[in-house]
Amino acid sequence: MTDGQLVRQTLAGHSSAYEELVRRWSPRILAFCHAKVRSSHSAEDLAQEALLRGYRSLATLSEPDKFGCWLHGIALRTCLDWLKRKENQQTRFYAGTAEEHLAAHGHPPLERLAREEQTESLLAAVEALPDECREVVMLYYYQDVTYLEIGDMLGVSAATVNARLTKARKLLREQMTHFGT
Repeated sequence: MTDGQLVRQTLAGHSSAYEELVRRWSPRILAFCHAKVRSSHSAEDLAQEALLRGYRSLATLSEPDKFGCWLHGIALRTCLDWLKRKENQQTRFYAGTAEEHLAAHGHPPLERLAREEQTESLLAAVEALPDECREVVMLYYYQDVTYLEIGDMLGVSAATVNARLTKARKLLREQMTHFGT
């Protein structure tokens, strides 16, 4: 079933259709929000807020088949609103998760520490990327979204997505070489 069909069903009163749209789009919206605000915890809240705003204003969507682009616009505005209210305390992306993952997989303490440092360096480098590069990296590597899908979400061509990913990889290589990792 297409997004447009699910939107029409939701507008006809079938709330389960919007649940399917949420399942379909929430990972991408989460990655998009994370790329914008550089905080995994805040990104989760913002993605939920964007999905809720989408539901509440679904009747204003003039082209149901363009639900994904429309929802990304809502997510962008939600993130920008949050960024304007700088009183929010941002938390680091991936905090604690690397340690838990490595401990669960039995890595020796020295090896685990080295991997944690590498992971922290890489994540800091990703978070420091320019917005346009960070967005495509988060969507491509963390959500397995294709160049065409990213292009549709961001309103750019697949070639532009490729160029941004190439630039991001170059910047990350430079950063990681600089840190000696």
